[in-house]
Amino acid sequence: MSDGDRIGCDNHEDTPVPVEVWPELERAECLARGAALKWASGVFCQPEHLERLEQYRKRESQRTSSIHSRLKSVVQSYLEGVDWGLGQLREAREELSEASHDLHKAKLESRKNSEEVTVLEKLREMSISHRQLLAAVSNLPRLYKVQSMVLETERLVESRRLLEAHARLMELERWQDEVLLQLQGPKETFRTELTPEDKELVRNYFSGVGRLVDALAKELWAVVGSGLSLSRQNPTPFVSAVRIVEREEALDEFFLEERRSASGPIRPMPPGRPRGWRERFFKVLEEAVLARFRSISYLHTRGPGLASHLSALQHGIMGDLATVRHLLEQCVPPHYHLTRAYLRSCHQFLQAHLGLVSGWELESGEIFAVLNWVLHIYTSSEMMGDPDLVRELDIKDLGPLISQEGLEQLQNKYVQKVRKSVSEWMHKALEVELTDWQRDQEPDIDHEGCFHTSFPTIITQMLEENARVAVMISEALRDQTIQMGLYEMENLLSRFRDAIIEFGKEHHKDPKTNSNKFYLHYLLACISNCIILKTSTESLQQKLCSFPSNRMSRIPPGPLAGLDRAVRKACRLVMDHLLSELQPHLQGLLSRTWLDQDDATREICGILEHHCELYNKVHQPCRQRLKEECQWLTVVEYIRALMQKRLVCRSDDERCQLAQRLAQDAQQLREHFQSTEIDGTTGEVTTTALILALADLLNVKDPGMLTLEISGLVTKYPDISEEHVSVLLDIRGDVSKDVRVSVLDFLEQSAPPLPSGYRPIFTEILVPSSKTQFCLPTVKCT
Repeated sequence: MSDGDRIGCDNHEDTPVPVEVWPELERAECLARGAALKWASGVFCQPEHLERLEQYRKRESQRTSSIHSRLKSVVQSYLEGVDWGLGQLREAREELSEASHDLHKAKLESRKNSEEVTVLEKLREMSISHRQLLAAVSNLPRLYKVQSMVLETERLVESRRLLEAHARLMELERWQDEVLLQLQGPKETFRTELTPEDKELVRNYFSGVGRLVDALAKELWAVVGSGLSLSRQNPTPFVSAVRIVEREEALDEFFLEERRSASGPIRPMPPGRPRGWRERFFKVLEEAVLARFRSISYLHTRGPGLASHLSALQHGIMGDLATVRHLLEQCVPPHYHLTRAYLRSCHQFLQAHLGLVSGWELESGEIFAVLNWVLHIYTSSEMMGDPDLVRELDIKDLGPLISQEGLEQLQNKYVQKVRKSVSEWMHKALEVELTDWQRDQEPDIDHEGCFHTSFPTIITQMLEENARVAVMISEALRDQTIQMGLYEMENLLSRFRDAIIEFGKEHHKDPKTNSNKFYLHYLLACISNCIILKTSTESLQQKLCSFPSNRMSRIPPGPLAGLDRAVRKACRLVMDHLLSELQPHLQGLLSRTWLDQDDATREICGILEHHCELYNKVHQPCRQRLKEECQWLTVVEYIRALMQKRLVCRSDDERCQLAQRLAQDAQQLREHFQSTEIDGTTGEVTTTALILALADLLNVKDPGMLTLEISGLVTKYPDISEEHVSVLLDIRGDVSKDVRVSVLDFLEQSAPPLPSGYRPIFTEILVPSSKTQFCLPTVKCT
């Protein structure tokens, strides 16, 4: 604080006027002194800083003067505002005093006029009574005629003179409205509220008007409901009904518009208004449509009559539409769009009706009839797709008859029903096939000269017919049906393979006494049947994949795999049967008797020839496959007989004779296979050439050359084992221990891998174990 401030404070304390000191002021002064001391201690901390004391004192004096000036200015402006506010308060007090004085005068005047108001209330009641009496007197002639006009109007309604009846009704309603208006007061106010007694009096007196409205409406809607039949005979009543509806609609609109546009008091709506008869007109028309189509063969809808019911609906709808377009449309104003309204009503009825039908337990034929009618007939040019009807209303704007979810459910039901039927037919077809296998005659022969039965024809025709029927509905349903058929065929082929296995077991229980002498023929027919089914299956799968939307759909792989398993099992049984016939003759091979005569080989070729002739009655490619397997089996069994060591050469002559005989048999078998159109090869190796190779091995004069000969044999037949070579060396009978060890060591070191496409032959030939594990020096030991 400056010295001037302190002096001012001291002078103020010397004055005799008591001054109240605020606590806030003392606190502020203490804080200011503390802040000043803190600032001074920081600024004058060194002696040399005291030289600037005068400068700081001068600057602070100027700042204090500036603050005093601003404070004085603020206080001055505040005082001026307070003075102005006080002036305003004084003026407001004077005005309030004047208003209070005026209100007091008005209160006194109103007390003086209270008795006069009571007199006016009595006059008002008398005026209302006088007005009601005046209205009654002015309407007496009409009131006397009300009952007679009601009776006359009722007679007009009963005789269906609707226009005249409606004119009388409008006149009665006008009288009723005028009476009510006159009783309610002037048109400018409508302030008078009728008492309940007055309202009840008027309502009772004009009660006949309400009955007339109901009677006229009943006749009116009866005419509208029978408009289709009336339009073909006499459309006049229907035209009259439409004119009355339009009159009523105009009156409703007039009263509603009057209420909407009224700026003052609103005129009360006449009793029963608005009637909305135009809306009721279309509602009655819709009800008539529903009642009409419910009667069309409705009792015979279930079962086989469903298709006839849908056909009756089609003809009924189109017949009525023709009547509406050419007759009824001429009887109504253009803005009615009667054809469009009729279309909507028909569509709504069909939606509800078909929704009910879809919920029934339908058979596949009934589901097909519903789907075909909904998806194709209803939208075709014969029905709602007619260009003239499309111009009136696009059927797409009304939505589908059955929702997409409902259609999918129907299609799934259809597929399940067809699946059940297909499964039953396939089961019956398999039973017929099993019965055919027991016949005492050959299977049927087709145009290509191949065995077959009716089994594949039944299955193929069934699946193709179902697909052909389903595509009439949609491609998606066709695909579902094909997939279902392929899955069912997969199940059928599993049972078919089991039946083939059981057929083979029954035959092999006692082949000699088995009466089925056409066992092989029916096995071959089974193979041909599978080939026919494979062709049909591939055709169905191609149809399933022929559309881009289905290229990624899952195609059941089971049928083709099942067919392949059945064919392989049948071919295995055919080869087993061949082996059973060859077995007695194979016992005579490679014996001493066989060296002298070739009866066994000729008999084997005869059996092979008979079998190959039967194989020619099988469709390709199984025909060639059977012949190749026949050749393979023959060579394998021939080599297996050789490995039995029934014949061990005791001299060079016997070895030469054995080699020559092996070569003769190989040549004879090759000629036989070539005569049956078999090339005699499997992969790159000639099977009959194996017999020639073994003959050359046995015919080697110098045992020291056996290693070279065997190396060539191993190159052609890499699956030959040491046991097989050891048996061949035993058959030669002249191989020393050193040569044997050398040959076996060579085999052990070479062991080439099997080339690609090579079919192992020696792997299927087991070498019998030696009866003597140790060679003792006996007479029989070689």
